Amino acid sequence: MNEDLINSFKGKRVLVTGHTGFKGSWLTLWLNLFGAEVIGVSLDPEYKNGAFNAMNIASLCIDIRQDINDLKALHEIFSLYQPHVVFHLAAQPLVLESNNKPIETFQTNIIGTVNVLEACRQTKSVRTIVVITSDKCYENIEVSKGYKETDRLGGKDPYSASKASAELVANSYRESYFGKNSKVGLATARAGNVIGGGDWAKNRIVPDCIKALLENRPIEVRNPQAVRPWQHVFEPLRGYLMLASQLMKDTKFFSGPWNFGPKEEGKENVSDLVSEMINAWGSGEWTITQTPNQSINKPHEAKLLSLDITKVKKYLNWYPLLSFNQSVIQTIRWYKACANGKNMQDLGIKQLVEYQQMMK
Repeated sequence: MNEDLINSFKGKRVLVTGHTGFKGSWLTLWLNLFGAEVIGVSLDPEYKNGAFNAMNIASLCIDIRQDINDLKALHEIFSLYQPHVVFHLAAQPLVLESNNKPIETFQTNIIGTVNVLEACRQTKSVRTIVVITSDKCYENIEVSKGYKETDRLGGKDPYSASKASAELVANSYRESYFGKNSKVGLATARAGNVIGGGDWAKNRIVPDCIKALLENRPIEVRNPQAVRPWQHVFEPLRGYLMLASQLMKDTKFFSGPWNFGPKEEGKENVSDLVSEMINAWGSGEWTITQTPNQSINKPHEAKLLSLDITKVKKYLNWYPLLSFNQSVIQTIRWYKACANGKNMQDLGIKQLVEYQQMMK
């Protein structure tokens, strides 16, 4: 399986939007390891000590800083580099931030997706497109069962609504331009809450934990009983790569939406994740953040969300490899090494190679 996956990307021009972000950085590193020629299109990295800068990802790709809301500029980039494969990850990725910046969220996550797909449509070299959305694209009625790809889309907050809309945009392009007789495969990928080294985003529990642990202060937890499908970043990225690989072979069957979620045990609440991180770190404590319940502006936060991954198990032969505990340990390992001034590109490659051994 490893050789087949590597050969799918070796020597191919792969364009990654959002390559300066957390997931995009790791995907670029992995594609480089596979021998792909990566063209990264993104805004500047938001965090100076994030995965992109820490692992010197710019040295591993054609590093282009460009807003995906500029359709003309996207056309020029696609025309110049003629990519074979496109992974679209560029987005406004934060739920709470979407409440503060709804216009920016809708603009980037919806129109930005339209622009990327339009650039793909106008570029003859493109054969494979994977659009990364989110598990929050589903209309969440907070039931214990995992959501299937056929379940209703929706979203109360701007982030969730924008991701559901991006799914509709992708489906529209698939039906209108990349249909039955098309040589282009277009799939969407929906993953849960991803953890791993190099994420410093605001109002995310792992970066909040690491900052507190580094500063030797209690971790403030906003919603300790919220259940999320936690998974290490390598898990969904492997799914995206496997999905793209299969799309190259069968554009019709593998087009459409796909869920990538953790093992059942990965569906833990926030307090369990925080406690596991403290154990892996070797010290620390946490406390509940007190917020006024009467605030009319308090953003909606789901208490329960999980994915059904039957489809990817059956048709992609993809299933999670890392346990909840292993995912946390790998995450802590990266941050500790970064704090100690280690060569993070070397460590990132080492972690990926170790994970690839598990894939065998």
